Amino acid sequence: MLTAGCATTTESGNGRDKAALVIAQGGIGDESYNDLALRGFESATAEHDVEGSPIESEQIVAQGEQILRRAATTGFGLVIDLEFSHGEVLPTVAAEHPDVRWAILNTEVTGENVLSIMFAEHEGSYLAGALAALMTTQDSNPKINPDKKIGVIGGTKSVGIDKFVSGYVQGARETDPEVEVLVKYSNTFGDPATGKQLASAMYDQGADIVFQVAGGTGSGVIQEAADAGRYAIGVDTNQDDLAPGHVLTSMVKRSDQAVARTVRMFAENRFPGGETIHLGLSERGVGLTDFAHTKQDIPQRVRARIDALREEIVSGERDVWNVVDQGYPSWLAG
Repeated sequence: MLTAGCATTTESGNGRDKAALVIAQGGIGDESYNDLALRGFESATAEHDVEGSPIESEQIVAQGEQILRRAATTGFGLVIDLEFSHGEVLPTVAAEHPDVRWAILNTEVTGENVLSIMFAEHEGSYLAGALAALMTTQDSNPKINPDKKIGVIGGTKSVGIDKFVSGYVQGARETDPEVEVLVKYSNTFGDPATGKQLASAMYDQGADIVFQVAGGTGSGVIQEAADAGRYAIGVDTNQDDLAPGHVLTSMVKRSDQAVARTVRMFAENRFPGGETIHLGLSERGVGLTDFAHTKQDIPQRVRARIDALREEIVSGERDVWNVVDQGYPSWLAG
C-alpha cells in the first residue's frame, strides 16, 4: 500500500502497467463503499496483469491535492479516486498530468483524460424508503412498534450523501405520506460509536428502521439495531450478514463493478477519457439485496410492491429526485 505522506513507493521493475486506488473517507475496513471498491480493484488488477496499489490517508480530504499530485508523479498510469471531495482539485491536477488516466466516482469532472462514474443512488434509496414505509406498519412483527416512524443517518451533509437521503425520504413519503422520517448526520465516516449513539436516539424516538449512509460509522447503526431489537438498512455493499435478521436489506452500490470495469478498459487500452458512465437500477449498478435473512419478515405483497416500483423507475414511469441535477427539494433544504 502507498500511504500518503511516505516519500517512496516500491517499484517492481517488471514493466507492468500500474494503477492506484485512492481510498475515500472512512478508510479500508469500513465494511462498505471502500472495502467493496477495493475488492473489485484487487480482482481486476490481478486478472489484467496490472500492478495495483491502494492509497490511504487519515487526511484524505485536506490532503487531496497533495495526494493526487504524488500519485501522478509516482509512475501510475491510472488513478481511480473514490473520494467525492477531490472533484474540486482533480481537473487542475489531471490537466497538468495528461499522460495519466484518471477516474473519479460520484462526481462529474471535466477533462480529456478523466472518466467520471456516477451512480443513481437516489433510485436504489427510493426503494429502501418505500420498503421501510411499508414495513413500519407491520406491528405484528416484534421488531416493529406501532409508530409510523423511520430514520436515516448520513455521514456528512453533502450532495453526495443527500442523493441517498433524498431518495429514501421521497420513497417513504410517496408510499405513505403519514410516515415520519427522522434525518441526522454523524459528520464522520469512521466512528461506529457515534453511529450507535445516533441510532439509539432514533429508536428511542420511535423509529423502528434506520437507513445508514455513513460508511464505517454505519456499522454502529447496525450494531444498535441488533442490540435494540430493531432494523437497520445497510449501504453500498451487502451488509445483511453483519447482524442477520436485523438488517432489513442493504442498498447496494456496485463500486466494485465500476472500479473493475475501469481497470479493464485501461488494461485493454480503451480508456474512455472525457466521458461519464451512469449506473442506476437499469444497469444494476444500484439496488436492494434479496432479503437473505429477512424474507420471512417481509410480506409477499410488500416485496411485490417493491418490485413494481423498481420497474416503474427503470421504465421512466416514476421520477426520483436527484439533488445533484435538480438541487434540494423544499422538504430536504437547510
